[in-house]
Amino acid sequence: MQTSALAAEDPLVRAVFVSLFTWRRAAPDDQHDGERWGWWGDNVSQFTSDQIGSRLWLLARQKLTTQVINRARDYGIEALAWLVKDDVASRYDVTVERMGVDGLAILVRIYREDGSVRDLRFDNAWSLINV
Repeated sequence: MQTSALAAEDPLVRAVFVSLFTWRRAAPDDQHDGERWGWWGDNVSQFTSDQIGSRLWLLARQKLTTQVINRARDYGIEALAWLVKDDVASRYDVTVERMGVDGLAILVRIYREDGSVRDLRFDNAWSLINV
């Protein structure tokens, strides 16, 4: 199991943690409470498609249904697309699963160019989203 403490030691874990658990600006068609939030630096980036974080925060007040789990997976995939774009990985997989009644785990499998595979698991993802 990977934790936020490990993120302090490993740059790849830290980058994935930031990508998943910081708030990406909501898309214009996302349902939200009036604020689109997001990192202010996205407004001044020289690349309009270059955004930090994920939209997982949009799920914070929703029931943990199959549909929400599927959206969490989609948001994770979107947040980590930079791994391939920036040649950090040749590909990656995101798996999201329910843990008990009120838990959500996110597993990220990163395939590197050298053939190595790195698994990062965040068992407490739902609590990180619901801050």
